[in-house]
Amino acid sequence: MSWALKSAKPPVVVDTTLRDGSHAHRHQYTEAEVRAIAKALDEAGVYAIEVAHGDGLGGSSIQYGFSRVDEMRLIRAARESVARAKVAALLLPGIGTRKELKEAVEAGIGMVRIATQCTEADISEQHFGMAKEMGLEAVGFLMMAHMRPPEFLAEQALLMESYGADVVYIVDSAGAMLPQDAYARVRALKEALSRAKVGFHAHNNLGLAMGNTLAALEAGADWVDATLRGYGAGAGNAPLEVLAAVLDKAGLNPGLDVFKLLDAAEYVLGPIQHFQPFPDRDAVAIGYAGVYSTFLLHAKRIGKELGVDPLAILLELGRRQAVAGQEDWILRVALELKEKEAGALAD
Repeated sequence: MSWALKSAKPPVVVDTTLRDGSHAHRHQYTEAEVRAIAKALDEAGVYAIEVAHGDGLGGSSIQYGFSRVDEMRLIRAARESVARAKVAALLLPGIGTRKELKEAVEAGIGMVRIATQCTEADISEQHFGMAKEMGLEAVGFLMMAHMRPPEFLAEQALLMESYGADVVYIVDSAGAMLPQDAYARVRALKEALSRAKVGFHAHNNLGLAMGNTLAALEAGADWVDATLRGYGAGAGNAPLEVLAAVLDKAGLNPGLDVFKLLDAAEYVLGPIQHFQPFPDRDAVAIGYAGVYSTFLLHAKRIGKELGVDPLAILLELGRRQAVAGQEDWILRVALELKEKEAGALAD
């Protein structure tokens, strides 16, 4: 694989600060914050801005965490703040329904990103149908894509393409991939799909979000995701302002204003960040064990409440191959580990 990016072309760049970043922000975005971030991203030339609860439409709940502000109000605030960029939302079948999708369209989205576990593309058929009925640009997400080989993922992507997906993403939800893993998976989709474009969504749990994104571009990725300052679940995502600078230096800038993005990261997002995601001890454990990135803050919170090491919780979740939608396992595993520890002390 060449690192000269000889095969790459300027990608479509989607920002997910207002969706994936919602995890790091503990789902506490206000309308004013959304307006400011969306306006800055739009002025910097981003193609689309994803806005939703971190777990997608309908995600505000006791299981995933409650939003401070109803996501339809946030979508509407973003739509009113942009002049060029599309507003997008994420939908996980089983969490979001036709009701939330219809409300999101009325609030102003022009794109929906339909996310399934990488083994379950077949559950998305009706959702792509709904998206097309509603006139939306439809994007498919194959989450936790490190868990299956490239040829398997290509078959799943073909299903999404047959349902009407305009783009299908390889999603490194656990931040567990190495550059060669990202390259092979994106390449497999590029060779298999006849109509749909191919995207890549990185997480930084092993410190490889940027490297994996570049590997995906070399493999032919048409779309890539990023967030301001890498604000997102786990150790975060590929940082948008850094990606823009790298693309510009590589002659692959799709029209992003590097310095406006640097200012947006520093002066718009920076002052309101709850913390700066980075590959700390527990985040690296997520990437190492292949655990869904959104589990990180839940594991830290529950571990603190029960006096159980979050690292032990995350490693056990990785051993059990926990995936999105199994957040209840975090508490169960923590209780089991606490009981085991108590038993060992009693002996």
